[in-house]
Order: sequence, then C-alpha cells, then structure tokens
Amino acid sequence: MNNNEDIIKTEYSEVMQKSYIDYAMSVIVARALPDVRDGLKPVQRRTLYDMHELGIRYDKPYRKSARIVGDTMGKYHPHGDSSIYDALVVMSQDFKKGMPLVDGHGNFGNIEGDGAAAMRYTEARLQKVTQECLLADLDKDVVDFIPNFDETEKEPSVLPSKFPNLLVNGTEGIAVGMATSIPPHNLSEVISAMKAYMKDETISTSRLMKYIQGPDFPTGGIVTNKDELLEIYRSGQGKIKVRGKVEIEKGKNGKTNVVITEIPYTMIGANITKFLQDVAALADSKKTMDIVDISNQSSKEGIRIVIELRKDANVDNFINLLYKKTKLEDTFGVNMLAIAGGKPETMGLKRILKECVDFRYEVTTRKYTNLLEKERSKKEIQEGLIKACNVIDLVIEILRGSKDRAQAKACLIEGKTDGIKFKSKESKVMAGQLMFTEAQANAILEMRLYKLIGLELEALIAEHNETVANIFKYEDILERKDSMAQVIINELDEIKKEYSRSRRTVIDNCEEAVVEEISVPEMEVVFIMDRFGYAKLIDVPTYERNEEAVLAENKYICRCKNTGKICLFTNTGQLHTIKALDLPLGKFRDKGKPIDNVSNYSSAVENIVAVASQSELNLYRLIFVTKLSMMKVVDGGEFDVAKRTVAATKLLDDDELINVTPIKEQRNIVLKTNDGYFLRFPIEEIPEKKKAAVGVRGMKLGSKDFVDEVFYTQNAVEQNYNYNGKILALNSIKLGKRDSKGTKIRGN
Repeated sequence: MNNNEDIIKTEYSEVMQKSYIDYAMSVIVARALPDVRDGLKPVQRRTLYDMHELGIRYDKPYRKSARIVGDTMGKYHPHGDSSIYDALVVMSQDFKKGMPLVDGHGNFGNIEGDGAAAMRYTEARLQKVTQECLLADLDKDVVDFIPNFDETEKEPSVLPSKFPNLLVNGTEGIAVGMATSIPPHNLSEVISAMKAYMKDETISTSRLMKYIQGPDFPTGGIVTNKDELLEIYRSGQGKIKVRGKVEIEKGKNGKTNVVITEIPYTMIGANITKFLQDVAALADSKKTMDIVDISNQSSKEGIRIVIELRKDANVDNFINLLYKKTKLEDTFGVNMLAIAGGKPETMGLKRILKECVDFRYEVTTRKYTNLLEKERSKKEIQEGLIKACNVIDLVIEILRGSKDRAQAKACLIEGKTDGIKFKSKESKVMAGQLMFTEAQANAILEMRLYKLIGLELEALIAEHNETVANIFKYEDILERKDSMAQVIINELDEIKKEYSRSRRTVIDNCEEAVVEEISVPEMEVVFIMDRFGYAKLIDVPTYERNEEAVLAENKYICRCKNTGKICLFTNTGQLHTIKALDLPLGKFRDKGKPIDNVSNYSSAVENIVAVASQSELNLYRLIFVTKLSMMKVVDGGEFDVAKRTVAATKLLDDDELINVTPIKEQRNIVLKTNDGYFLRFPIEEIPEKKKAAVGVRGMKLGSKDFVDEVFYTQNAVEQNYNYNGKILALNSIKLGKRDSKGTKIRGN
C-alpha cells in the first residue's frame, strides 16, 4: 500500500445519509420541481432553450421532435430521451396547460389518455408566446448562463419570463420526500394581480383574490368550494373540489339525456374510461335503475358523454349520484411548492407574485443596463464620426500623410504629428488638437466614403439624436423605480391584450351532493359459479326449475341474501368476501361475471376450497383441515368481517388448506391420505380455536404422505366411497382417535 494514501474511517450510516441527502437535493432542485421565476422544470427549460437555439421559432417550419430531443439530450439534459419527449408533449397539450408553450404538429395525444406518436413521427416548434415572453432578451445578459453537464456549452439558469408562468400553466412533480401540485390559472387574471401587487406591495391575499378568482382549468368544470380558496391561496396548501359540467337534454321517446360537456381536470386521461366503467357499475350493482345507455361521443370539438335515462327517472338525484359515486366530482390537491432562492419552499399566492415581480425588476435592470452601455458606445462613435465629418479635409490629409494605420491612429487619438506629411503648418497644429477616443479613431479609420454624402450625414445626426434620447430614457428607467415599473406594466398589458382568453372554470359555492339511496328489496337468491370462474345470482324459483342443470354445470352453489356477502375460502388460507350486489342477477343461461373482477381472489395464484354465504357462517362452527393434517374448529362469527380479504387461518410452511366445512349433523370425520391411510374419529376430539391459530394435528403422517380428502359421516346413515375400484363404507372404518396413524386400505 502506498504510504502517502490517507484512509478515512467513517460510519456507514453517515455515508448513506449524506449520499441520500445529496441525491434527494439533486432530484428536488435539478429535476422534479419548477423554479418560481419562470415556472419551468430543468427539462422543460432546456428543451425550450434548445428549440430557441435551433431557430425553431413560431414563424419557421416545424422540425422533427426526434431532432429536438436528441439535440437537447446531447447538449443540455443527459437523461433518457423519453423524459425529454414527455416534457415536450405535455408542453404542447392544450388540455393540460393553461397556455401551451410548444406548437405540436402530428399526434400529440388526446384528453382521453391516448399517448403521443413516437418522436420520429411528430414535429414541433415554439409558440409565439414562448418566443416573445419566455425567451426574449436572452442576448441582453438578462439572466446568468451556467456550464452544461460537460462544460462544452452554456445554458440559462432560468428563462426571463415576462409573466408568472408558474401560476398560468401550473405544474405537477414528485421529488424525494416532497411533491408539488399547482393548478393552472387565467393569464388575464394573473397579470391583473401582478400589476396590483406592483402598485401596492402591502396588498393582502384577499384583495389579490379579487383579481384571481381561483384556478382556471383548461378542461373547464366547476370549483365548488369558493369560500375555502382564500385559505388555500394564503397558505399554498389545500384541496380544491372540482365538478364536471352537466347539461340535460330531451332524448328519444320522452327519455332524458344527461350530457357531460366538461370534466374535472383530474379526469384527464385514463380516468375518462374509469368514469364510464363506474357509471356502468352503478347500473350493475343496482345502485340506480335509471340508466338505459351510455355513450362517449367526445371528439376534437370537445367532451360529450351522453347517459340516457328512462322516462320517469329522478334526474337531479341521478346527477348527485354521479357526483357522489364517480370521478365527476373530484379533489385537486394543492401544494404550491417551488424552488425559490435555490431551495424548495411552499408559497402562498402573494409570495409567488413577489418572487415573480422581483425577478422582473432584476431582468429589466440587467436589460436596460446592457442597452444603456450599448447606446453610450454608439453615442461615442457617432460623436466621433460627426466631428470627423466636420474636419474631413484634415482627416484625409492625416491619412494621406501617414505611413501606416498605427501612425494615423496615434495622430487621431494622441495628436502625434511626427512623421506625417501635412500641406501646411496650420494643418499640423490642428491635427495635434483632435484628441479622438480609441473607439472613435477605429470607426473613422473604417468609415466608408459614401458616409460623406450630405443625406448620410443628416441620417448620422438624426441617429445620434435618437441615441441621446434613448440614453436619457434608459437612465430614467434605471434611476427611477416608477419608470421601471411602468415599463414592466406596459409589457404585461401588451401580453394581456394579445394572449388573454376568457375564463373556462366556474368558481362557486355548491351544496354537497345528497343522494337518496335506492333501497334494494331483500330477497333470497342462489349464488352459482362455474368451473371457469364466472359467477352470478339467480332467483330461487329459477334455481328450483333448473336444479339438475345447475348442479351439473356449476362447481360452487350456495343460497344467500341479495343484500349479503359470499365468502370464498382458498388453499392459501385467505378468506375473500364478495358483495352479492356486485354480482349480476339474471337468467340461468346468462354468462355471469369473472369472480376475479369483483373480489381480491386471483385464480392464477390460489384455488377455492369452499364457498358459503356469510349469513350461513354466522349460524355454525367450521372445521378447518390442511394438507399436513392440521385441524381446528372455529366459530363462524369470526368471519363476519368488513374487509374484502382476511387471513382465515394460519398455515405452517409448505402447508395449504384443503377443506372447510360447517358442522351441522355430522358426527365423525374421516381423513384420507395420498398413501391410502384412512382415519375416522369423532368431531368432538377437534378443539375449538381462534381463526389466527394453526390448530392441532389430526393424523400422524408417513414420510412425504399428506391428507388429500376429507369426509364426514352421520350416525345410522350409510355413506360409501369408491376407492380404487373398491366400494368402501366409510361408517365401517374402525373408529379411532385423533392424532393416530389410521388404517391402511388397499383397493381392488
């Protein structure tokens, strides 16, 4: 080992903690959360800047998305191409963003959740608002540029956004230990609030709320908790309740159509399909009997989901049912978390506006400082050229008499006349008094002869006057806060005039939806399930008329109440409960519903051992028998549970449940093993245990032997079993004791 090496000993936990904190902060600051100043995450900022650098402006042709993604990844964002393309797609979707920043051409997905086409097929360019309001003035040193990941390029640390993009477009992001969720707002309202804050920095959140009514979702809808918005915008956290917009239309034959024309913002994507499924489930579960038909007639023109109701339907109650039981009324969780001053902070409305206004002042100060320097440089050169034109004969005499450029330049700047040939002593004296600046001298030496034309000289003087006026204007803006504020306000007014649109979301206080539940008349039904796992309910008369066919075609059958539950015991020791109302009640030949769809049971990983109604279980005690011969008696009332799935018994390793049977008139139990051993003993020998217990051993098993069948016998009732071609009378098996080996029986 090299003696010069230092080995630093440290606690592993400390290394892990520091490494994880570093990773967490990297995700928080450099990936998942937006900057409060421009409202953009790094991937969004880099994508827009790359498009700007590639010249893909709003007035230029579209370029392939793959080109944009590849260039962004290679220059600025060294992560997966999918993350860049996803960001590009979202910035182009007018149903997600209050003001799209990218103009997408091709299939960029839709509101119903269909994804965008591959990036090799789609094209994009910047929107006009992005070019003019987020990327303008980058050449005027208005923001700091930082090295990219490999220090071969420079990228802006933030874009000089002219309006609070964080509020206008909103954002969602999940970091490590924190998440952000900011709803989109109306551009016109946000600009009005920003102007109000600039005019009075002590303004309260409640007064700001007179300008910003609340969120303005691109999908429209109705915000129903107006009175709670003030506290949400004051603290930056809370829950906004959103409803879809519902219209009532006359249908065919006197029926009524409930038409959903606007959806909650949270329903964008796959949740529209989920909503349709939920509405269908209301009919299947008999929570409403009013639905005749459901159709999704949405198109590029907008959302249109039509639910046809029967003639005498209570429409108001049905709409309230939709609000209560489906995503037509949903909650948007607000957490206005963003990066401010390099660290994540949860901010209220006023704080966000303050950060944006302060940023505008900083950007405007840097812009006009840069412009002032350029105008002062122009003024210096213009004054030199005007002065040179007034003594142009002398300048020409200096140039003709000089040996080289350096000699002429020295004469113009410092008045050195040595070595220059002049026509007269007066010229030499005058040349020694010129005293141009270096910049003026360079401009004179590079001046073209056409500048001596009278009109050109007049244009130069006019340009000089304009430059002087600009210098006065810029100095006034930089020296007086009122002047700078007016410049910012004028910019905001121009943005508002060109890009504002009317509000889409209605803000109101709505009463909570109250539903008059339809009481389902209680009746006895029969649960039947075939060997393919399709289950349904049939009424008792139907069962009795088709009893023979029902028994022949179905694997599990039990009677229950239509308001009760069916219990499935599986070989893994689980109990799955199913509400009878979740199953279709129909004709004997109807197909039924897959049992996997209405319970947590999975036919891929477990098998059903027994089926019973919960009301029946409450009346009896149950015998549990496992493959390794563990057994117990459990009170059936222990399985009257609210959860859809619970552990029905505890199993040893490599064991599984093979039999669950209610104790009714049985007197003895018969255990049969795979090796042909039979043991009959009284049920009274099985102890009663809790459902969480393993139980006791019912039979001693040989090596690799296991219990594969269980039988029950009654006194004075003959019961036969065909064992390997031999008819075995189970009652004739010698009565033994629990936990003995049993009798070996051979077949024919």
